[in-house]
Amino acid sequence: MHAMLRGALLAAVTLVAHDAAAQTFPTKPIRLVVPFAAGGPADTIARAVAEKMSVIVKQPVVIDNRSGAGGAVGTKAVAQAEPDGYTIGISTAGALAISVSMQEAIGYDPRRDLRALTLAASVPELLVVGANVKAKTLPDLLALAKAKPGALNFASSGVGSMPHLAGELLKQYGKIEMTHVPYRGAAPAVTDLLAGQVEMMFMDIAVLLPHVQAGTIKALAIGSATRSPSLPDLPTTAELGLPQVVADNWYGIVAPPATPQAIVDILHAALVEALRSPEVKDKLALQGAIVVANSPDAFAAYIRSEIDKWADVVKAANVRSN
Repeated sequence: MHAMLRGALLAAVTLVAHDAAAQTFPTKPIRLVVPFAAGGPADTIARAVAEKMSVIVKQPVVIDNRSGAGGAVGTKAVAQAEPDGYTIGISTAGALAISVSMQEAIGYDPRRDLRALTLAASVPELLVVGANVKAKTLPDLLALAKAKPGALNFASSGVGSMPHLAGELLKQYGKIEMTHVPYRGAAPAVTDLLAGQVEMMFMDIAVLLPHVQAGTIKALAIGSATRSPSLPDLPTTAELGLPQVVADNWYGIVAPPATPQAIVDILHAALVEALRSPEVKDKLALQGAIVVANSPDAFAAYIRSEIDKWADVVKAANVRSN
């Protein structure tokens, strides 16, 4: 009985301490971990959000780049940080959904070891072919692939990346055979597409849009459920008869799992206000990103659904991490 009373008293004291902390939170800079190098899409989005969020919470929001293992190193650092609200992180579909099926020991389970704050933005994957490929539409490409099974090469930014798994979805539901050619990042993959070394790829729309606009590659479809404001006349894969081929890349904000609810509420409100501000929306639009800014519960449910979705694709395609 005494032990139970002590436990109840400790819980009450802890709750009071958390509530008191939340009333003054934040009183010092907040660290926003980016699990990729500076200059990439996640870093660009994080810096736009951090700048606006700093104004809202009246404390600096400091970027901490911790790259490695496709985003798993930095995401694990957030999972293991002190749950006081002063460490949060931006992460991606790869580190929060795909890596669970791709690697045996990433060091965390996104469903258990992280607190979802909000899905910040979604970035559609764009399906393109090289200028010399004799296909002007997605049906043309499917016909070309069926005429020569395995002859078409599709590039990606790495094994298990969103561009890779988008290609595997196209293979599965388009009923075609293609050869996957993984690269160490988007830049070399695009370089070889422009040079005609590979025939096609999915990639984040912001990476490919300048080349589409220059006419050096051809855009065939948006791999998303809805059209992109960046290419409003380009049909989606769903419109072209492949609703299963949806591969939105996405970026979400997470916190350590034991972060108190009162602090989660403060962080979420500040993040949503920052994301929905016109200046942040405009900056993200330059990345082809569409602001989402949903609730923690909705984002947590989305992470779980994405883990299940990509686990099925990884298994069906027998994808193995390097």
